[in-house]
Amino acid sequence: MNHQPFDLNLEFLKLLAHDLRWDLLAELAQSDRRVGELVTLTSRPQNLISYHLAQLRDGGLVREQRSSADGRDVYYHLDLPRLEALYRQSGTALHPALAGMAGDVALPLAGNRPRVLFLCTHNSARSQMAEAFLRAAMGEQAIVASAGSEPGSVHPLAIRVMAERGIDLSDRRSKHVDEVAARPWDRVITVCDRIREVCPVFPRETVLAHWSVRDPAAATGTDAERLAAFRATADEMNRRVTYLKHDLLTVG
Repeated sequence: MNHQPFDLNLEFLKLLAHDLRWDLLAELAQSDRRVGELVTLTSRPQNLISYHLAQLRDGGLVREQRSSADGRDVYYHLDLPRLEALYRQSGTALHPALAGMAGDVALPLAGNRPRVLFLCTHNSARSQMAEAFLRAAMGEQAIVASAGSEPGSVHPLAIRVMAERGIDLSDRRSKHVDEVAARPWDRVITVCDRIREVCPVFPRETVLAHWSVRDPAAATGTDAERLAAFRATADEMNRRVTYLKHDLLTVG
């Protein structure tokens, strides 16, 4: 979705200035959420949560997507690129020197290498892409893996679109979650609505997050349209992993 340039009417800052909206954004910065989950996390009534989510959606900070596991559910997702752009533009409005100061410095890792596991149903596209992007972005700074609840094989179109981005998936295989669930993981990120419903139980110290991403393998149409769906998924995974990397590269 294309948004109009920030127009300095301060609507963006007004959205952030409300305590509950800030709390909602903070929760969505960690994971895609359904309304009921946000109600529980904030201890506020559903009608109030829905009202403020609508404000954030209309302001272009939050996007919604119907769950592929249960069509009655809707996941809300924080549009971090949009938020970053507004943040930079508002800084530039105050002083040009602020335009490029945020988010450009890579921070050293604190402590041990983070261990990150991505899960989806078939471990054929979405989780494979996320694993590959994070591995490419962090190298030896992180331990990364992916798996699925019903593993199949890496999708040929996933291999193709990742090759377009300089990443080779041709030697990767789909793994069952049982192969990796017993290992210690700092973060487990489900990238499929279906597997979130059957995700194994991990230790309490494991940080769980969800990315509600459409399955490109479910796309129909011409070969070009199906390829476009895989490219769009790869682009979304790359964006999300970019922000995850900054989250993992913290000091202290």
